[in-house]
Amino acid sequence: MYSTRFCPYCMRARSLLKRRGVDHEEIGVGWNQALWAEMRRLSGRDTVPQIFIDGQPVGGYDDLAALEQSGELDRLLGRI
Repeated sequence: MYSTRFCPYCMRARSLLKRRGVDHEEIGVGWNQALWAEMRRLSGRDTVPQIFIDGQPVGGYDDLAALEQSGELDRLLGRI
């Protein structure tokens, strides 16, 4: 997950992943323009968070929450 430290949507994504018991790696983009560029290249978006599951972009927090709501998140995580 590409994120910044105090972004409210990043905090929500962290909380959702923690609540679901999902270990994840965070890449803090902060003021690092090279990391922002990498995130944009990989996701096609320039807002944080940008979440990837098994290397595939799934979007930001709203997208992650929608996946959880629909039950699709468990499938993407290989839990069903």
